[in-house]
Amino acid sequence: MKKKLLLLLPLIVAQCSALFAQDPWLVTADKINPNNYYGVTVANGMIGIVSSPEPLKVKDVVLNGAFDTYGRGRVSNILKTFEFANMDLEVDGRRLGRADISNYKQVLDMKNAILTTTFDYSDKVAVKYSIMALRHLPYTMMIDVEVKAKKDCEITPHSVMSAPDMLRDVKNSYALIDRPHALIPLMTSVAKSPTGKHTLAASNSFVFAEERGKEPQLIHEEWDYGMHRLKFSKKMIANETYSFSVVGSTISTEQTPDPLNEAERLTIYAALEKHDRLLKRHKEGWEKLWTSDIKIEGDAEAQRAAHFALYHLYSFCREGQAYSLSPMGLSGLGYNGHVFWDTEIWMYPAILVLHPEMAKSILEYRFERMESARANAKSHGYQGVMFPWESDDKGQEATPVWALTGPFQHHITADVGWAFWKYYQVTHDKEWLKTRGYPMLKEVADFWVSRAEKGTDGKYHIINVVCADEWAENVDDNAYTNGMVKEVLDFAIEASDELKMPVNPKWEEVMNGLVILRNADGVTKEHATYNGETIKQADVNLLSYPMHQVVDKELIKKDLDYYEARMSADGPAMSQAILCILHARLNNTDKAAELFTKSYKPNEVPPFGVLAETAGGTNPYFATGAGGFLQTILNGFGGLDIEEEGIIQLKDIKLPKTWKSLTITGVGVDKKTVTVLGGK
Repeated sequence: MKKKLLLLLPLIVAQCSALFAQDPWLVTADKINPNNYYGVTVANGMIGIVSSPEPLKVKDVVLNGAFDTYGRGRVSNILKTFEFANMDLEVDGRRLGRADISNYKQVLDMKNAILTTTFDYSDKVAVKYSIMALRHLPYTMMIDVEVKAKKDCEITPHSVMSAPDMLRDVKNSYALIDRPHALIPLMTSVAKSPTGKHTLAASNSFVFAEERGKEPQLIHEEWDYGMHRLKFSKKMIANETYSFSVVGSTISTEQTPDPLNEAERLTIYAALEKHDRLLKRHKEGWEKLWTSDIKIEGDAEAQRAAHFALYHLYSFCREGQAYSLSPMGLSGLGYNGHVFWDTEIWMYPAILVLHPEMAKSILEYRFERMESARANAKSHGYQGVMFPWESDDKGQEATPVWALTGPFQHHITADVGWAFWKYYQVTHDKEWLKTRGYPMLKEVADFWVSRAEKGTDGKYHIINVVCADEWAENVDDNAYTNGMVKEVLDFAIEASDELKMPVNPKWEEVMNGLVILRNADGVTKEHATYNGETIKQADVNLLSYPMHQVVDKELIKKDLDYYEARMSADGPAMSQAILCILHARLNNTDKAAELFTKSYKPNEVPPFGVLAETAGGTNPYFATGAGGFLQTILNGFGGLDIEEEGIIQLKDIKLPKTWKSLTITGVGVDKKTVTVLGGK
């Protein structure tokens, strides 16, 4: 018996290893090619740290909310902040680079939002380091480093702080804060943004396990105006393991009037909290987020993809602030960090269903920028509020002038109003409706009443817009725009009724009189002059979901059949998501399953599978696509919808054949659990 068990042991170990490799919470990159590498982001809704193919380095550190004018398009861009999470390691006097190491692997633990990298250096050391943007401390990160000596050697770790090229007037400093129970080394940098609009600062510190007085001796080196470093050396004996941490904080005048002192205060706070306490609270923050989760039984790949998309949206957003989501989140400078309809229509719905408190922050971003939207409406000759197509930190129009989307893609204002009412439907927070929801919906409705024009046919029309299908520019009566306007005017009326406020009679007149054009065969016409051209992305089909303007199943099917055949293969992934949801709701489950895979899989890029905007694209991470993909699960196969009574579940929804069950936890304000079983 014992002999048989010994023979079986390798098989058991192999099976356990396979199970570990399929852990739905881990994303592993073990084939790292620096020439074909798209990093993964660890973020906490305020700072985003993007991984690098180079050992002990990060590619970018992005600070939410901080913008200045530089670079692309003569408009505001989100700012990189100091690269305060980089390190170097010398072993016996040799500084390690990519060519020196072996067994290089990076693993993202999505459950705890920790990116861990491991590698070996010849026969001397094995290195493990983990980086996290601390969830409970919005401006602070922590790096854990563990070095195991394979033979006697001397290691010299460096904490490196450098300024990205866009920052100017960089000043570096170093100080030791000496206290009876702690010695806190502070390496700090401060600089101006390109035009001087903002001051940015970062500070970091080593955190050692040794008691006061036994820490390694530190050496600070000023290399140039853009970089300085702090290092120590330690002799190690074979099989010895040495661990330490680095904590650091970064902040700007967008968030505080005194970023230099505040960055140092926050770093001192983290240093004195110590490693174990910081890690515990970080994990607790993510544990709370994951109470709202998607669990797919029977399809490990779909489960991984669902966690990966949720991980990114949770990383890019946080409760209790007034920042929104850019199409690329905090993964870099994509789309200049601006806010589009990508937020309200694509990313926001999943967040609203799973974390209404985070969705509230996204809406607060728009509410606090209503004055800018009011000025924008006035400058275009309209009433109410007119939100910019690309919104920056101040809520101003930040679209480059060569893009006609800026002056003409007006549906964004209806999208914002739609999102506000959906929040009320989910939460039924009447105080919020009174102070936030109704004031927004009233101004949005007033804009559309002033924007719509009554034609000689006695109907209302919206003239000269860019469609949701952005290849259709300067056309009249776009189906998506008109449909969303009808929807939001109805919501404004409902909000008024809820609060017993007077209703502007023009709202109802325009809502009822606004045209949605159809061909003779009943297919909804994308715009007044549409003639079957290839389209960039879903437009008409959005009237069936997330809108409720086309609800007859035969009409939904007609629109699906017609426009699915006309969508460009080069368009963004969200179109596949919408088609998937509609097919799922029509019980075309096999077709929906095919489109589900198309909504994300072709857009994955190596080595982690982060999403690009289009199939074969190179601009990750496309959080908009993640939002659309999550809606295929929540609102397609999960059957969730938002109605007057709140979040409901549609009947007779079927799962893909390989899925045994779908469980969605933490739904809505009541944190309900919704389950769909397979095999129907």
